[in-house]
Amino acid sequence: MSTSFDVIVLGVGGMGSAACYELARRGRRVLGLEQFPLVHSRGSSHGHTRIIRTAYAEGPAYVPLARRAFARWYELEQRTGRHLLTECACLNAGPPGSAHVAGVRASVRAHDLAAEELTGDEINRRYPAFNFPADYTGVVERDAGFLYVEDCVRAHIDSAVSLGAEVRAEEPARDWKAVGDGVEVTTDKGTYRAARLVVTAGAWATKLLADVGVPLRVMRQTLLWFEVAAERFRRDTFPIFIADAPEGAFYGLPMIDARGVKLARHYDAPELRGPEDVSWDLTADDEAALRPLAGRFVRGLGPLSAGQVCMYTVTPDRNFVIDVHPRFPRVSVACGFSGHGFKFASVVGEIVADLAERGTTAHDLGPFSARRA
Repeated sequence: MSTSFDVIVLGVGGMGSAACYELARRGRRVLGLEQFPLVHSRGSSHGHTRIIRTAYAEGPAYVPLARRAFARWYELEQRTGRHLLTECACLNAGPPGSAHVAGVRASVRAHDLAAEELTGDEINRRYPAFNFPADYTGVVERDAGFLYVEDCVRAHIDSAVSLGAEVRAEEPARDWKAVGDGVEVTTDKGTYRAARLVVTAGAWATKLLADVGVPLRVMRQTLLWFEVAAERFRRDTFPIFIADAPEGAFYGLPMIDARGVKLARHYDAPELRGPEDVSWDLTADDEAALRPLAGRFVRGLGPLSAGQVCMYTVTPDRNFVIDVHPRFPRVSVACGFSGHGFKFASVVGEIVADLAERGTTAHDLGPFSARRA
């Protein structure tokens, strides 16, 4: 068993699996360490589907990354022969003054994106499952869809292994440190050495990257599926959507299997110190926190059919941290994805591989600096 590598990747979820693949594709000797079984449900890269969109409300700086992410997901589909991404229109809706809708419009203007404006009444006529007030507005974009999240992680892992990467499950990293001209990572099974380290540890970055510079907190979130009348919730009659409301933001995806329509709140939960504070048991309170809000805007929600708990790892400004570690130039970090990062995993793998190899990348990482105020 080898104990020396070019690069060690800590955390083999969405971002780490992509990093392992991209580094192995470049011919590097890679070790990926994952504390849980591979493609697990105790982090942030599970729940069957994740939205991918281009007219990015969080800021125009994300749009080039979204475009590159689409291209890399399509390339991964070609490589593996697996269907990973389904195109679907995305509706962004909100009341007058909605920050989310304003952010979408800003990205549309900055990048000359194709989008269509709708009133609340027009939304309801086009998509009969919705019940938005007349004073709401919406922006519909076509360059959007959803990713099959566990399949994406599995495809990256399998591709990395096929290219020579070693990926070890159920082997948590207890410590890492810079040593001479490299790094050492200690687990219960041994100590591994490498020239470079990539930390993509999700919520566990609160511990492994406590000194990264940007404060990291954890937020418990729930993903819920409701039984519905199938004909109103097919992806040709019901889009992906993200909606502002006075009670908070929520989002949904069309019915693609027997579980029904998938809905979830976005943010609006306590910030916790770390993953140890997260309860993984779904309770009646989780449904009660979402159903009244969703029921105001989505018609015909039946009984709850399924649910899962996941985690956001949030930064104060809700932007990511993707950078070389401020104190250790041989360590690259990708964390704090704040509940909207998975869609970018394919390009984040490319970016952290660049950072590991040469400490820089052609992608604009200004908003994601670990040194930002």
